[in-house]
Amino acid sequence: MNFADRLQQLPATTHLAALHLLGADGQVIATIENKPGQAGSLVVYAALAALYGGSITPKAANLGLEWYAEHTADAKAFPGKHPNIDRLLTWAAGTESFRARTVAA
Repeated sequence: MNFADRLQQLPATTHLAALHLLGADGQVIATIENKPGQAGSLVVYAALAALYGGSITPKAANLGLEWYAEHTADAKAFPGKHPNIDRLLTWAAGTESFRARTVAA
């Protein structure tokens, strides 16, 4: 299934302004905003956090890479082009979990 089709199956995020990703110390390490160019990533990360109890675990990161479909291969071929996918690639290979905190619209 391609990325656009996958997004249609995931819960909408129109109620969110952003999602903060938190490090082990509780500090924000990244923010994904509900704006063009990031809205699809917001949908993916919010759905992963909902499925995994508010965290992005290595298992969640692997699922996210599946959901990004054709964009995952592009991210592997061109590191830095897709920072939200690059993050999942790193997290999928690790052992840490990262908390996700939503910001209401």
